[in-house]
Amino acid sequence: MHQPDVEKWLRRFAQAPDARARLVCLPHAGGSASFFFPLAKALAPAVEVLAVQYPGRQDRRHEPPVDSIGGLTNRLLEVLRPFDDRPLALFGHSMGAIIGYELALRMAEAGRPTPAHLFASGRRAPSRYRDDDVRGASDERLVAELRKLGGSDAAMLADPELLAMVLPAIRSDYRAVETYRHEPGRQLDCPVTVFTGDRDPRVSVEEARAWEEHTTGPTELKVLPGGHFFLVDQAAPMIATITGKLAGVALATGGKP
Repeated sequence: MHQPDVEKWLRRFAQAPDARARLVCLPHAGGSASFFFPLAKALAPAVEVLAVQYPGRQDRRHEPPVDSIGGLTNRLLEVLRPFDDRPLALFGHSMGAIIGYELALRMAEAGRPTPAHLFASGRRAPSRYRDDDVRGASDERLVAELRKLGGSDAAMLADPELLAMVLPAIRSDYRAVETYRHEPGRQLDCPVTVFTGDRDPRVSVEEARAWEEHTTGPTELKVLPGGHFFLVDQAAPMIATITGKLAGVALATGGKP
């Protein structure tokens, strides 16, 4: 198999050479690795953050985007192979949460060390679907959806030239997540912490709670104030939770918190 270019896929915004655990951060639809810059700074040096950069955006904008969850998962499974030497946790927001779920399943099925923890943010459980059909919408409706959810640069959404550059990747991401269907019978065995906003128009509290059906490990649901991008304003409690969970991982593996 072709060895993927790790430097293309992963960004390390903060040096953490002595970290006892790593956290792979998976962006939302249309998102990029830079979204996790503040988290990387906050968790270093105790935790090393590996922020994923999908093809088709920012410095990878000339590469064709990958329009399926399976396609992205297959690539990341190989990209992360060199990082099995320390406990690895996954954090995904929105589309990234589904990629994290599938990646965790694939790691176990491949006989690799399974993730120490999955943090699923801003996404209903893998078995809960809605007929959103944003992928086939006009550019105008797609931009309206981005404005509604927040999290996108307002100046970018108002700039036709920038939009022309980013919309193909965004549409590809929506195609990936809207056509995804989980396979019944496949289940994680790692702990899962679910974060959701109490006013998220795309995720109800019950849809978030249903993540507990997808792992035999312990689950915890944390409902925070805000909409789909609640994590921007609620960074402090989320970081505290992640730090606590990963400190426990370090202790369990003989490291220091």
